Amino acid sequence: MLVTTSFPIKGDGSEAAGSFVADLVEELAKHVPVRVVAPGPSAARQRLSGNIEVYRYAAPARPLSTLRPWHPGDLGWTARVLRGGMAATRAATGEDASHVLALWGLPCGEWARRAAKERDIDYSVWMLGSDVWTLGQIPLLRQALGRVIRQAAYAYADGYQLAEDAQRIAGIPVAFLPSARHIDLRDPPPPRNQPPYRLLFLGRWHPNKGVDLLLDALGLLGDEDWQRIERVEIQGGGPLEPLVRARVAALQAQRRPVEAGRYLTKPEAEAAIARADWVLIPSRIESIPVVFSDAIKLGRPVVAMPVGDLPRLIRESPACGLVAEAADASAFARKLACGLRTSTADFSSGLAGVAQRFDLVVLSRGLVSRHGAAYHE
Repeated sequence: MLVTTSFPIKGDGSEAAGSFVADLVEELAKHVPVRVVAPGPSAARQRLSGNIEVYRYAAPARPLSTLRPWHPGDLGWTARVLRGGMAATRAATGEDASHVLALWGLPCGEWARRAAKERDIDYSVWMLGSDVWTLGQIPLLRQALGRVIRQAAYAYADGYQLAEDAQRIAGIPVAFLPSARHIDLRDPPPPRNQPPYRLLFLGRWHPNKGVDLLLDALGLLGDEDWQRIERVEIQGGGPLEPLVRARVAALQAQRRPVEAGRYLTKPEAEAAIARADWVLIPSRIESIPVVFSDAIKLGRPVVAMPVGDLPRLIRESPACGLVAEAADASAFARKLACGLRTSTADFSSGLAGVAQRFDLVVLSRGLVSRHGAAYHE
């Protein structure tokens, strides 16, 4: 049984980690029956396939990570989600669930902890950066997260540094477990090995993801740099949308080939990566974003900020991309300008090596085996 705040509702690409969770559920369901506790328009049960049943709890249409409990407009939804998620978790556990896996630490880990204790079964928790680096900085929530980690049969984090930081919160070991999606696009064309290059940002338009830093960096590029760029796509959506569209319009007025798109479905996202030559990751705070593993598996080098585990993964020999010297716009602009003068072919062997670490089939096989269910080839 999986308990999550990240699962497709509209299927329009706005669910952040939701597409990864959906892929994981489908892979697990090839071997064992899976119940999923997930957000939805209202409380409901639905069967997605013979082996997948979803217990929905009512949630707003926007990502739950954007809820602000201290804001009067969000307080009601926050309380409703907390009550509904706990009720759906209890209902899904029933009398026959053998293990509960919480994705992610809070509130899902707390729902899993309570339901597992009531049924006398084990649970595990898998954490994102938002659990440890955001919620984990709030004293009461840090205490709750530590309890969830310590009482779990297994505790995972989707980054190396994240696992170390979670261990400091709970005082027990936390294992690294990468999140990754299936890549459905077959035989993507190789990136161009010389300019003019096509560049892509794909992600939420949120301060953590640094889309504003990217726009600042693009504004710092000179005419010679722009001669090496065919186009820049900025795909996604989120709270910084007015800023993104205004800044893109300003760049377009300077005759720069920049376009602002929208949230992309998973097939659209894969197609966008496949038509790009470089993928840009200007995040201020990050563990290992799904767009990184998608880009690597589709053979696209990245330019990234030096945050989270990205430097460790990208700079391995051979490298699979470039890392800015500092997490600011000027450093990102300098590294991007360097990439525009580099052949993407220089990173092909590094891309192949890192891609092997993000195999969803291997990941799901380990989860099924580790949590006591029979795995069948």
